[in-house]
Amino acid sequence: MDYLGNNGEHDNELLEAQAHAWNHIFNFINSGSLKCAIQLGIPDVIHKHSKPMTLTKLVSALPIHPSKSRCVYRLMRMLIHSGFFALEKVPENDDQEQEGYVLTNASKILLKDSPLSVTPFLLAMLDPILLKPWDCFSTWFRNDDPTPFQTAHGMTFWEHAGHEPKLNHFFNEAMASDARLATSVVINKCKDVFEGLETLVDVGGGTGTVSKAIAKEFPHLECIDFDLPHVVADLKDDGNLKYVGGDMFEAIPPADAILLKVRLQLLIFIVLQNNI
Repeated sequence: MDYLGNNGEHDNELLEAQAHAWNHIFNFINSGSLKCAIQLGIPDVIHKHSKPMTLTKLVSALPIHPSKSRCVYRLMRMLIHSGFFALEKVPENDDQEQEGYVLTNASKILLKDSPLSVTPFLLAMLDPILLKPWDCFSTWFRNDDPTPFQTAHGMTFWEHAGHEPKLNHFFNEAMASDARLATSVVINKCKDVFEGLETLVDVGGGTGTVSKAIAKEFPHLECIDFDLPHVVADLKDDGNLKYVGGDMFEAIPPADAILLKVRLQLLIFIVLQNNI
């Protein structure tokens, strides 16, 4: 392979290749910075300020050590570059203007009290329990474990969740927050999908975020939230909503339709009607 020399075009290609590699190598900084902002409560602090917030005011409002104050500017630069915050001019005095931080659409869905907040999903996906399997990815390729999670933790994800309340809780919270926006869209835009149905089973429905919304919107429809026994153990049936524990790989409760929610960069809802 030729290295940098007299060929200008080839030199540019090598530099572009290096930049491409660096972008992937340091991509974790984006998610790490976002997680930090959530844990410090930055979106909520700026939202409560109700107008563009200067760096000085932001620093004074955050629960940080004084020695780290100078680092907030660098953190916010990263988050502005990622599209989670923006800068706007703030009139401070008659003859002086400063810049202040404001929320973007991306950070508005990270607010703690937002009904469509995806913060629980973010914190779950970036928790060390779920990040460790990626560190074991190459090891997994060399052994006969069924998943990288089992390589990392010595048991399947579902076994771990059944024995570890923290994992079970934050994963269920994550799935619930992930479902709220999609559920509102489905109910508003796809009502005809539910016409003619008498029963529906939500497979892997978690704590019932989707099932509750559907059951409320369509009171004639008997909805079954189906998930592992430890997930639904403490949940109580409510009207046309019932909770059933089991293993989807063994059997699924009979119904006119099944609903599956899959997240692969986007949410896909598949309804298979009258062929259970």
